[in-house]
Amino acid sequence: MKFVDEVTIEVHAGKGGDGVASFRREKFVPRGGPDGGDGGRGGSVFAVADRNINTLIEYRYARMHRARNGENGRGSDCYGAGADDIELRVPVGTVVTDLDTEVRVADLAHDGDRALLAKGGEGGLGNLHFKSSTNRAPRQCTPGQPGESRRLQLELKVLADVGLLGLPNAGKSTFIRAVSAARPKVADYPFTTLYPNLGVVRVDANRSFVIADIPGLIEGAAEGAGLGHQFLRHLARTRVLLHIVDIAPVDPDADPVRDARSIVEELRKYDETLYLKPRWLVLNKIDALDPAERQQRIQAFIQGYLAGHSTPVFAISALTGEGCRELTFKVMDYLESVRESAPEPVAADHD
Repeated sequence: MKFVDEVTIEVHAGKGGDGVASFRREKFVPRGGPDGGDGGRGGSVFAVADRNINTLIEYRYARMHRARNGENGRGSDCYGAGADDIELRVPVGTVVTDLDTEVRVADLAHDGDRALLAKGGEGGLGNLHFKSSTNRAPRQCTPGQPGESRRLQLELKVLADVGLLGLPNAGKSTFIRAVSAARPKVADYPFTTLYPNLGVVRVDANRSFVIADIPGLIEGAAEGAGLGHQFLRHLARTRVLLHIVDIAPVDPDADPVRDARSIVEELRKYDETLYLKPRWLVLNKIDALDPAERQQRIQAFIQGYLAGHSTPVFAISALTGEGCRELTFKVMDYLESVRESAPEPVAADHD
């Protein structure tokens, strides 16, 4: 299925039915009086989060969503029927924004969350409501109110506890395959990942977390280069970022320290809130290094990259699985400590 994470739609609620001016006319009832009923309520439009949906592709081409109008009132005290509401089912993690006012309408972060997108119009009043002791034959009635209309942007931010950062071919997809049941495409050329992948990492029977892999970033991503900048929004809800670095690049001219810093700089340009999230350094592909120089290469990178700063550093091989289990246990312990102090993550806004 094609992954679609941002669409623009229009929603139109139904108009309320008109009230009616009518009088009771029956044999042997010469003064029947007013009996005009009210119009029915117009249908409203709601959005509902559904955990069984993982993309917004359904709304890629079906962009107009219109609820039905309420029925008009009738004589004999008959009220018009109200129209049914319509529900737009969206993935969990969808953010709805009004394009005209740029106001956030809803953030559907949990399965079953329901938000009103456009309210249906109220039905008009029939002349039954206007009778009084001094106005026994009212001919007034009111029309139904129009329903709301909106242009909305639906933006999906996937729900994950951990997000993976890194250059193309740093080994992010191999890592997520090593620690979860997810099976993203893996190949020896860059940009094999074209859309976010989610995997559930199960540490033991009762402890697990969700990890998100997005397309690799390249220098200039904040200005639109490459693919990864299109999906950085999916890291907004994560609690910790794992920065995957290729410690043994094939290109002899490659500089892992410079490349790692360039990714961090792109993150800072894109969103300061995302840049300030906890970020752990994961040095991948240690299996490609000679055991005699492995520790020396790792220490040289740490000294050149951190330059006195403190951050957790892990050396792993996603291909062989070396160090991956220890890393997942550390991540699980960290997430449990964070959940105790802050039950819900705060999503970073980015226009």
